[in-house]
Amino acid sequence: MTGCIVRAVLMCAAGAVLAGLCALPAQGGAGDKRLDIYWIDVEGGGATLIVTPAGESILIDAGMDGGRDPDRIAAVARQAAKIQQIDHLVVTHFDIDHHGGAAEVAKRIPVRKVYDPGGQRGSPDPSYDKYLAFRQTAAYTVLKAGDTIPLRQADGAAKVSLTCLAAAKKFAPPGPAQKPNPIPASESPAYAEDTSENANSTVLLLRFGDFEFLDTADLTGRLEASLVCPVNLAGEVDVFQVGHHGLDLSNNPVLVRSVKPTVTVMNNGHRKGCGPKTRAALKATDSIQANYQLHKNLGPGADNTDEELIANLGPADGCKANHIELHAAPDAASYAVRIPARDHQRAFKTK
Repeated sequence: MTGCIVRAVLMCAAGAVLAGLCALPAQGGAGDKRLDIYWIDVEGGGATLIVTPAGESILIDAGMDGGRDPDRIAAVARQAAKIQQIDHLVVTHFDIDHHGGAAEVAKRIPVRKVYDPGGQRGSPDPSYDKYLAFRQTAAYTVLKAGDTIPLRQADGAAKVSLTCLAAAKKFAPPGPAQKPNPIPASESPAYAEDTSENANSTVLLLRFGDFEFLDTADLTGRLEASLVCPVNLAGEVDVFQVGHHGLDLSNNPVLVRSVKPTVTVMNNGHRKGCGPKTRAALKATDSIQANYQLHKNLGPGADNTDEELIANLGPADGCKANHIELHAAPDAASYAVRIPARDHQRAFKTK
């Protein structure tokens, strides 16, 4: 009888958490004291928008040059996130699908501060020159491993911080709270040394109370192992943005197993991402309760997540650019992931 009572109490508590999350407003915006994250469909590029409880905004990467991606970013920023400017733009590295849209985004919505890993592209690129010209119009900072982007705090909400764990192939020194990883680096698959721009990727860890979100940009497998071995700089996180759009050059299984996410979000394309090794690493990680994708990969034999967790199911022609969003409660004890266009919402408890 006692066991039945305990189970009943636990079920009621779980139901209360879910009910509380479902009661959150459907859209974000300044003043609600939540943390909001939006994964914007730039069809296999990078564009992740964060709005803090104080209403401060951070855009991580800006998609491709041209009109499509900047239009989509501005639309989500104004219509879903209810913001009127980008306070912090972080360009994680100098591949065109990450820096390319920055100048055009700034024409649509003001950008106040710009951060990137510094250095120069290894090869000429007109979009990079365009980015450099735009960068001169805003306050600019080289973001280095160990740096923290200064963010305002909101009364009545958990504390929020955004820390750079890696940039330009350098890693932050471990702090006293970061522990040796029981998973040895020797368990990592063999990856070739990465001499591409991806190796310079900026890695960001967002903390909101006990809630943690990890964005490794396009960091590749060998460097991913260095992020968590011998010391796990990231720790265990609630949400992991699947690296490099879900390509097999990244998403080292040692990294995924070490950070133990509850939720993953893959910013992939109709024919990009969902690499078989990446999908295998995700499916082999017991902590993961839901793997979200921005797109269903329509390539032959592609291994996709459950369709209810995919924002866009059709081909590129006529794509509606549905986004995925996350809302963490002001006390950071729980969060909900939504695909508004598909009427999907699922609640999770923070670790």
